[in-house]
Amino acid sequence: MTDIFEIRSQLQKRLKPHRYEHTLGVSYTAVCLAMRYGGNLKQAELAGLLHDCARQYKAGEMITQCEKYKIEISEAEHQNPLLLHAKLGAEMAVSEYHVGDQEIASAIRYHTTGRPGMTLLEKIIYLADYIEPRRDQAPNLDDIRRLAFQDLDNCIYQVMKQILEYLERSGGIIDDTTKQAYLYYKEKETNR
Repeated sequence: MTDIFEIRSQLQKRLKPHRYEHTLGVSYTAVCLAMRYGGNLKQAELAGLLHDCARQYKAGEMITQCEKYKIEISEAEHQNPLLLHAKLGAEMAVSEYHVGDQEIASAIRYHTTGRPGMTLLEKIIYLADYIEPRRDQAPNLDDIRRLAFQDLDNCIYQVMKQILEYLERSGGIIDDTTKQAYLYYKEKETNR
């Protein structure tokens, strides 16, 4: 496994201070969720640390970097290039941080959109990014944080529902993968 301390040092140099603090919060929260649900603590810590490793780039630079790595860019991502940080981050985790674990790369790849049928690690990183201690903008955050430690799938459904409602109200761009993930977890909750 890659040296966690070296990765922290590199990220602290590359990311803005608030982004680095968020990264640490996601990593610690991911480890807590992994403890709760029997996940791999090292995977959770590393995926949490690297989930925003591509946020050092501005929107236009992300497109350039994605072209460099031959990463496919969707229409939603062309309209909102910051969405690309997840795909680009997964690629950077492998190529620049030497992460050989594809499960970690996948958790980074889907931490913003989610996807139908997420793995435990993907769920953990998705939620850790949303509930880490420095987040304070989402509605009902205290309830969501509690639910994350009680019912992972229901929590994912509730978070996706809130995100989609917010994007619809604000006229934001909704990625197709997010829509598919929401419908998957909605059906799962309905059929309980």
